[in-house]
Amino acid sequence: MNAYAGITKPLITVEMHDMIFKILVFASLFIGLMVNPAAADQSTMNRFFYSGDGYIHLVSKKNGKAFKGLYRNGYNQYNADAYKKISAVFGATHQSARPVLSLRLIEFLDHLQDRLGPGGLLTITSGYRPPEYNTKLRKGGALAAKASLHQYGMAADFILAGVSSKRVWEYVRSIGFGGTGYYHGKTVHVDVGPARFWDEKSSGVGTGLSDDNKLIGVVTDFDVYEPGELVTLSFIRMTAFPIMVQSDFKLVPNQDPENNEDTLSFRPDSGTLTTGTCNEFKNIKQMASFRWHLPSNISPGRYHIWASFCGDLRGKMPEKVTTPEFEIRIP
Repeated sequence: MNAYAGITKPLITVEMHDMIFKILVFASLFIGLMVNPAAADQSTMNRFFYSGDGYIHLVSKKNGKAFKGLYRNGYNQYNADAYKKISAVFGATHQSARPVLSLRLIEFLDHLQDRLGPGGLLTITSGYRPPEYNTKLRKGGALAAKASLHQYGMAADFILAGVSSKRVWEYVRSIGFGGTGYYHGKTVHVDVGPARFWDEKSSGVGTGLSDDNKLIGVVTDFDVYEPGELVTLSFIRMTAFPIMVQSDFKLVPNQDPENNEDTLSFRPDSGTLTTGTCNEFKNIKQMASFRWHLPSNISPGRYHIWASFCGDLRGKMPEKVTTPEFEIRIP
């Protein structure tokens, strides 16, 4: 007698297995929140304006590494091991003291996956690019921007299963957040830099658009903070060094940016700032980690941080830059 007689298909398909796995993961998280109500309150305070559900499924087309599971389970409760594995998918080096891959990017990709292709595999075709590699691509004629955010762990080219690249591109354009490039192929570019969009004809690559630090900017590590928390600032889209930065930064409320009485000057700790008023930086790494603790008595609301440059400014390099707005919330 054939032991397999009558069995025409598996009792549980791959799709059903994935769904059951995800339900069990979130069930365990829910039980944990029921045991700890304080954690439940915190879990509603996402650190980013565009976030997913904390569960993501990624694979790299280049190195074959993959991640499937939870990387976050509550407010600011990011899993270090999951982050390390996701960094490997992107080809990003992992250093606990100086993370390379942007959490904002992970959250935004999670948001896109949940919103446009729930359960769909996200295949990374180009993730983190060391500056030297990005320069090599440019010299080889590739469509790689001189100030590419791939160099900062803030960009990805990818394919989202079941969703066209044009659909992703159109959605990112519609929400006015981040950058997105559509090249009329299977892949789409998404980054968490300034809001902008382009295709292969309007990318600006090779036009000198970013020469002499014309597009330089500065970003915070999160979008939402509590009073007294640590803020880490990073400069982005630099194309020429050295760069001279004033030692004093300014915290400015969004509602009244010109009111000097509400503006707070501060000097962050970067490990390279001197006691002088003007400091020289020679590479991306040196400008990636300026740390400062928010005042414990800061009022809730939306703010910006301004940074100013000094010395001899190149060409059309701006005299100062400002972070995207971020929010102070009291839990």
